[in-house]
Amino acid sequence: MKELHELVDWIIDKGICSNSIEEILLGVSKRLVELGYPLLRTSILMPTIDPAQRGFSVSWSSIEGVSTEIQAHGSAGQELFERSPIFHLLSNDLLFARWKLSAGEGTHSYPLLSELLEQGATEYALKLTSFPGETVLKGVGFSMAVDGPLGLSEEQIDDLDTFLPALALACYRIAATRISTEMLAVYTGPRTSGRILSGQTARGEGTAIYAAILLADLKNFTSLSEAYEASRIVAWLNEHFEAIGGAVEANGGEILKFMGDSVLAIFPADIDMPATACRKALAAAKIAHAANDDLNRKRLAAGDPEILVDIVLHVGEIFYGNVGSSRRLDFTAIGKAVNEAARIERLCDEVGRNLLVSASFADHFETEFERVGTFTLRGVTAAADVYGLSADSRREPDM
Repeated sequence: MKELHELVDWIIDKGICSNSIEEILLGVSKRLVELGYPLLRTSILMPTIDPAQRGFSVSWSSIEGVSTEIQAHGSAGQELFERSPIFHLLSNDLLFARWKLSAGEGTHSYPLLSELLEQGATEYALKLTSFPGETVLKGVGFSMAVDGPLGLSEEQIDDLDTFLPALALACYRIAATRISTEMLAVYTGPRTSGRILSGQTARGEGTAIYAAILLADLKNFTSLSEAYEASRIVAWLNEHFEAIGGAVEANGGEILKFMGDSVLAIFPADIDMPATACRKALAAAKIAHAANDDLNRKRLAAGDPEILVDIVLHVGEIFYGNVGSSRRLDFTAIGKAVNEAARIERLCDEVGRNLLVSASFADHFETEFERVGTFTLRGVTAAADVYGLSADSRREPDM
């Protein structure tokens, strides 16, 4: 019993100082083996909130070591989930179950148990620790597969109640931190989320940065919204945002905001050497247009309407920080440069171009652009020279 309490102390210590569930499971598994558990495999199972996954499991195997598996959303992921031991517990309001694999229990119903039997497991036990009232991380599952001829002893089963609460809390602490960090990045972008988590949360707090700006606007989306049902519009919108967003992120930019049918992204720049950021922004714009054209070809072939995109590139100083009310903030970019980019975007239809750039942006290139004209931008005192791609530069990039 002393050794078991030492295990609990070790788990608590690691739960405080470690950010790795994998490290904790490895340590717990090795210590249980030292205590006489004939372990073949252990695993920790947890739900999560993520656009791409419904949950994850971390497993330790005496043969393969530690691995992590993600359970995806969708019909395929749901089918696998419904054929798992943990689904059996959840759907029957159970916190514990065990299967004598050597007697064939559960091996015909659950592929995992059949696989473990083939590997030599004699018994599988799964116990859930629930967190009543928790809406996201509702609990933690811990499983053990053993290959001893007698399976698990009753004493070893009882030991779960001694060390599992500490293990569940340690995993909860790590998973909660991961979720808050990763989901904040999903909604605000990795750079922005990093600033927020570092403590930049006061209204008005931020900094002036120099950046290349990419503003993309999907054309005629309002009229399409009136002609097609909302579910189709949302699906199309997501496809085009993926095409644009993927190009931005692949070139080191960060999407700050989706505004209806528009995207605002920045490429932070060195004020003394902004050309690198401008080149990245231009590469992203070309790739976004190529990906968007590919989408439209497929949609037209299916008898659906095409959705074109106008993109404006600019470079200048922006305020990058918190704006909003006292309890509802938006970490975004505002300033003269952002406003000018929005005004230039309205010229795309007038001049018949789907990519326009400001003079300050074009200045960082030698032959890439040609002047389209000089225009008065609403709210801007001085007339603005606006540029488009030169004839030699109007080619699709390699995808």
